[in-house]
Parts: sequence; structure tokens; C-alpha cells
Amino acid sequence: MPPERVETLIVGGGQAGLTMSHRLSQRGRPHLVVERGRIAERWRSERWDGMHFQSPRWATRLPDFQLPHTDPDDFATAREIADFIAAYAERIGAPVRCETPVTALRRTGDGFRAETPSGNIDAANVVVATGPFQRPLPPAFDLEIFQVHASGYRNPAQLPPGGVLVIGSAASGTQIAEELMLAGRQVFLSIGPHRRMPRRYRGKDLLWWWDALGIDSIPVEKRNPHLAPPVHSGAYGGRTIDFRRFAAQGMVLLGKALDARDGMVRFAPDLMDNLAAGDAAYLALLDAADAHVRAVGLDLPEDPAARVPVPNPPALDGSIGQMDLLAAGIGSVIWCIGYSLDFGWIDIPVLDERGNPKHRYGVTDIPGLYFLGLGWLSKANSAFLYGVGDDAIRLADHLASRVTRR
Repeated sequence: MPPERVETLIVGGGQAGLTMSHRLSQRGRPHLVVERGRIAERWRSERWDGMHFQSPRWATRLPDFQLPHTDPDDFATAREIADFIAAYAERIGAPVRCETPVTALRRTGDGFRAETPSGNIDAANVVVATGPFQRPLPPAFDLEIFQVHASGYRNPAQLPPGGVLVIGSAASGTQIAEELMLAGRQVFLSIGPHRRMPRRYRGKDLLWWWDALGIDSIPVEKRNPHLAPPVHSGAYGGRTIDFRRFAAQGMVLLGKALDARDGMVRFAPDLMDNLAAGDAAYLALLDAADAHVRAVGLDLPEDPAARVPVPNPPALDGSIGQMDLLAAGIGSVIWCIGYSLDFGWIDIPVLDERGNPKHRYGVTDIPGLYFLGLGWLSKANSAFLYGVGDDAIRLADHLASRVTRR
């Protein structure tokens, strides 16, 4: 069967791929979007039942499309985000072909060929928009115990009886650990370096402050690769995370997990240092916000309560250096350690030695090949729902100009 031919093939039917489809349609350029599963597949099959988005509803938007809401400061569930992205696809009339995974991408004489189970597709241009959360990082330790990555966790009832060790304290680990604690489980949380963020300050949400301070639009050239991940949550109405409150409620806080042997897990003696560094980042954000209020002359209420520290509970001493999981009554481990990229299906010399795509703002040195939706593609919010549209404009203009020249 001869290959199907399209002008532009977009690989990925999530927020990035659909946004690119919208921008190309606005420029009158024909294209096809292929998606390995359903639209917004990862939001449907790789998120836990009780997950809430990190951005408030007012900040949850795609180009020309806002998440409907009655309370702008509430936080959507994962299911609502998936339905929102699907509604966006319908709104823009995106030509999406679901259940069509691309198993290989190669160059041809005049473009590219994508191999799929249903046949080959030839394209003059290809936009890879598969997102930043592609391959869950595997468990780092070999333990004879139930283990699951955050992408495979669904709810507390899924886990065997006993306590739960959660390794990783960024967005997913924090939400999951709190959910398990509120469900009555004994939770042990391994905390690494992090930046604690205020959910709201002086009447404004964190996302409002990131925009006002220009944090979410920092260009990739000014990125600090050594910054620890920010910690903030949209669960339970959205509130500022302070791990000391978790400890006061009975959660056991541990340092960074180092290794394991014979059922014994060893932790770094860095818990108190990590908490202190998280506090410093939190206060730095408050200081920057206050300076901005003074400089611009904003009429925002004072918020002295935000600076009142939570005292260390008696049980918080950071002295646990190792733990026998069996003796501690731990029945499962949840790994909240993130994801890696997975571009092994791209048989084109466009990846570096670590498997990361080589590009500038999404444009590669291979004419007609683009990437979209990756973290820090051009700036800090490139992978955000509300940030991907700017990158898509740039790529759509570049692509349309290339087609015109051809």
C-alpha cells in the first residue's frame, strides 16, 4: 500500500500537538495529527484519581479557549483537564487520528516518513509534540516489596496494607503523600532539595506572581539548571505546602533516599538542610513580590501571616539514616521521581548523546523537523498549557515560510 502523503504531520494529540494544529489552521496550512491513544491520553491513563492541577482555573487555558469555571480560584481535576483538551480539539476542528502510534520516523528524499501500524505517512514537515512526560523513571532500588511509579498510582485502595514510603517531594509526591495520610495510612516521605512556593500571597495566586515578576517567561538562555523543583499544590482547594505541618499530623519525614540493600533503605542526613533551603526560596519569592508591589504601586493587602514560620514538631529531627522497611511496617513504595524523554523511535541524527533533541526554540538543523511542548523549549512556561501557544506561533510561522519558499 503506498504511503499516505500530508504537508505536515504532528505527532502527539495533547496540548502541544493541538495548539500547533490550531496555529497551522489559522495560517491555512493542511496537516494531520496522530495520537498513540486517545486525545490527552496521559491525562487519562497516567494520573491518579484524586489529582488536582497545579494552576487555578483562571490560568488554565489554551489559545482562544478558556477552561470553563464558576470559581476562578478553584483547581481542576485530571479528568477535567483531559476533557478540556478534548473539547479544545473539537472546538478548533483538529484533524486528529487516534490510536495511531508512530513507531519510527525517518528521512526520505524530500521529507520524512512516519511508520505506524496502519501504514506509512510521508510528510514534508514533522512536528514532534509528545510532551515532556514520556517515560516514567524506573525504581532506583531493587526491593522485595510492592512498588509503583506515580504514573501507575491510582488511589490508596490500590496499595497493599501497611505504611507507604513516598520517594520524591515535588508536585506529585507531595499530593500523593497528603492523600495517603488523609486516608489513614502511615506515610514516610523522602524529601530532596526543593523550592517551597506560596499558593497565595497578598490575595494573589502563585501563577499571578510568576507572571507579574516575569518568572514564567524567563528565556531558556537564562535558565538556572541547578534550581530545585518548586513545591506547590492545587489539592484540597490549593494551599501553601509546609512539610512541618505534615510531620505534625503524623507523617514521617526523611532525607533524600540514597540506596537500599536487604530491605534496608539508607537516607542522606540532609532533611533539615532541604527544609531550610525550601524556606529560603519561599521567603525570597515573598520578598520579590513585596518589592514589586512597592515599585509598581499596587494596592494589595499586607499578608504578615505568610511570614509566620511553622515550628518544628517534636518528631522532626532528621536523624533517621536508614530504615528497615519490614520492621517499620511499610508495605509499598511509590516513586515520584519524574520522567525521561523517549525519542528512540526517531531514526534521524537530531538527538544528543543523552537522547535530548538538539534544537533552537523548537527548530532543528534538519529542515522541516520541529519539537514543541518540551520544558524550557524557549522559556520557563513552554510546557505549560497557557505557555505552549507562543512557541506554536513561532514554529507555525517558520513552517509556513518554509512551505512558501519551497
